[in-house]
Amino acid sequence: MDPHSLWSFLLIGYVFSIAIETPILIVGLSPRHPLRHRLFAGIWLTACTYPIVILVLPLLIDAGEHRVTYLAVAETFAPVVECALFWAAFGVREEWRRASMWRDFATVTAANLASFVLGECLYASGWLSSG
Repeated sequence: MDPHSLWSFLLIGYVFSIAIETPILIVGLSPRHPLRHRLFAGIWLTACTYPIVILVLPLLIDAGEHRVTYLAVAETFAPVVECALFWAAFGVREEWRRASMWRDFATVTAANLASFVLGECLYASGWLSSG
């Protein structure tokens, strides 16, 4: 994977990811979050993690040769960091360890999983390629 092809893929993959993840966040996040927070989260969370997943990790891990390792690291990194960012932005002490917090974390994780699975399906079919 060369850096040029990774940069070329960045915008396409980002738009694809937020198109998949944002509707899941809109529907799944706990009711305490207004629609504007849900929409913001759909764009912002991916904007924070996607460049690292697409530009940094493939070069650190050699995603071409060690694809399974890259995917395991990337798909663990993204939801963990996004849950932490979401909590930092929208968490309140009263919700710590309550059902709404776990629901929000599960939703962020599910959104990441959905874009990963659909991306992998498109990648396998040749429709979506990062290199």
